[in-house]
Amino acid sequence: MTESESALKDHDMDTKPNIDDKLNRIREDHLKIRSDLGQTIVGLEGVTDLLLGAIISGGHCLLEGVPGLAKTLLVKSIGQALGLEAARIQFTPDLMPSDITGTEVIVQNHESGERMFRFIKGPIFTNLLLADEINRTPPKTQAALMEAMEECQVTSLGHRHELASPFLVIATQNPIEQEATYPLPAAQLDRFMYQVNVDYPSFEEEYKIVRMTTTRDPGPIEPILSREEILWLTRTVRNHPVPESLERIAVKLARMSRPDENDAPTFIREWVSWGAGPRADQFLILGAKARALLLGRTRVEAEDLVHVAKPVLRHRILLNYQAEADNIKPDFLVEKLLDVIPELKAAQETSTPAEGRTGFLSWILRRK
Repeated sequence: MTESESALKDHDMDTKPNIDDKLNRIREDHLKIRSDLGQTIVGLEGVTDLLLGAIISGGHCLLEGVPGLAKTLLVKSIGQALGLEAARIQFTPDLMPSDITGTEVIVQNHESGERMFRFIKGPIFTNLLLADEINRTPPKTQAALMEAMEECQVTSLGHRHELASPFLVIATQNPIEQEATYPLPAAQLDRFMYQVNVDYPSFEEEYKIVRMTTTRDPGPIEPILSREEILWLTRTVRNHPVPESLERIAVKLARMSRPDENDAPTFIREWVSWGAGPRADQFLILGAKARALLLGRTRVEAEDLVHVAKPVLRHRILLNYQAEADNIKPDFLVEKLLDVIPELKAAQETSTPAEGRTGFLSWILRRK
């Protein structure tokens, strides 16, 4: 019996009516978030689920897709639904670090006449930051954003300024035009929990988009959750138990992507120059936990690990020239890696049926 199942079993039944009320309210809130997003966003349910999972895991996301696929609108809508303060920065080649972090200005005290420096906060001081077209700004500005992502702070003239909590970055980049751009180096890509590819909508989805956007204005989305509830969910993801066997599978999956490992498959040695680092292990587990909780399960299953494998690993596997000549993509290699791990296949075969699992909301309410 897992820790979460024990918590459910040992709970005092006298508090059940109160918990049921809370459960009903949270379920209604969850359904309302999905409904409200559906009034604005069409056909991005999978992308939305990954973004929500990253947000409650405390991770940053990189969205990659051609223009016009509602990436910016999606981030804005999620911020409104989650009750988070949001800001958007349009990255350009002439953008300076101080344009996003803030700057020191000289002010004068009218009473004493003394002059002093005052820090004016930039747009990075928010909860949810949309870094639009991050690859169009110089490395110096990109590095300033990376410090904030990793340390949750901004340094100016030797003084540290703490950022709001939570602080989450969702960056976008256009995969088509690479002229006059500054691709993120591997070390900076590694700081993003997910790289989410946004594809073209289907015919019916595109038809619905046209009907929706040319006949009415959907208007703003009312906040459903609050900043405090998001922080609570983040702590819940961290505390959620996961089987040791899945942790070992996650570590093995990341290590097998490295061509210098002894047990690396032949196709990895042939097509990969550098594999995923330890951050991949951490994000695989956090992403699997978040997905299990969002789907209402107390137990993290192998299917959760498989579901997040591509967005976690695709930007951490660096291909060599042979792979480019053979038109090999990272997603193809991740699929092959998932097929050659016997422990993963065994875990998938012994997974608990979805209908037999207990919802996570009961569990977290009993632990709150």
